[in-house]
Amino acid sequence: MEKTLDTKVFDNLEKLQVVLSAKYQIQAKIEDVPKQLETQEELLARLKKEYIEKNSKYEALKEKVDGLKDELEEAVKLREEGEKGMDNISTHREYEALEKQISEASDKEGNLRKELDKEEKNLAELDEAIKADESVIKSQEKDLNEARASLDKEAGSLKKELASLEKKEANISANIDPEITYKFQRIIQRNNEGIVYVKNGVCGGCHMILPAQFALEVREENEILFCPYCSRILRWQETKEGEEEDYFTIDTAGSLSDLDDDADSYDDDDDDISDNDDEIKDDEMLDDEDEDEAEDSDEEEESEE
Repeated sequence: MEKTLDTKVFDNLEKLQVVLSAKYQIQAKIEDVPKQLETQEELLARLKKEYIEKNSKYEALKEKVDGLKDELEEAVKLREEGEKGMDNISTHREYEALEKQISEASDKEGNLRKELDKEEKNLAELDEAIKADESVIKSQEKDLNEARASLDKEAGSLKKELASLEKKEANISANIDPEITYKFQRIIQRNNEGIVYVKNGVCGGCHMILPAQFALEVREENEILFCPYCSRILRWQETKEGEEEDYFTIDTAGSLSDLDDDADSYDDDDDDISDNDDEIKDDEMLDDEDEDEAEDSDEEEESEE
C-alpha cells in the first residue's frame, strides 16, 4: 500500500521529543530553585522568633531586677535609719520598736540581695544567649543572601536555556499538526517519552502486545497511531537481519468459523459410528437365529432315531 504520511513527520516528532524532554526538565529545575532555600529560610525564621522571645524575656527580667534593686535600697534605708535612731532613744519601748525595724529591714535586705544576685546572673546568661543568637542570625542571613544570589544566577541561566529550547520547539512544531503537537506535549510531560518503537508486535513504551492488525497498520505508517495502552505515538522498528518477526496474525490464530467446521466434522463422525453400531447389532441377531435353527435340527434327528 502506498504511504500517505510523510515520514519526516516522525523525524520531526523525534526531534521535538528531545527538545520537549529537555524543556520540561529545565522548567522543573526553575520551579525547584526556590525550594532549595526553604530550609535555610525556615531556620532563619525560627532563630529570629527565638531571638524575639528571648528579648521579651530579657526585658521582663531586667524590669524585675530593677524592682529588686529599688526594694533593696528601701530596706537598706530603713535599716540605716533604725541604727541611727538608736542614739536618740529614751525609753525601752522605743528601743524595742527600733530593734524590730532594724531586724525586719536586715532580713528583707538579706533576702533581696540573694534574689537579686540570682536574677542578675540569669539576666547576664540571657544577655549572652541573645548576643550569640545575633551572631548566628547575621551569619545565616549572609549565607542565605549568598545562596539566593547564586540561585538567581542559576535561574537566569536556566531561563535563557529555556527560551532557546522554546524557540526550537516553535520551529519544529510548525511542521506538525497542532493537535498532534498538543497530545505529544501532554504525553512527554507524563512519560518523558512520547514516541516509541514497535518490535515484534510489542510496544516499546509499555511492553504490551498490540493487536496483530493494529501492529500491521503501524508498520505501514499511513497515519500517526497511538498505543491503546500507554497513549504514546508508535513507530515501526524493522527486525535486524537474521531475526524473525514474532507476532500473532489472524491467519495463524484461526477464527470461530474454523471451530464450527471442526464441530460439524465431529458430528459426521458420530453419525458414522452410530450406523456401524446398528450394522453390528443386526449381524449379531442373525447369528443368534442361525444358532437356534441348528439346535432345532439336531433335536429332530435324535427323535427319529
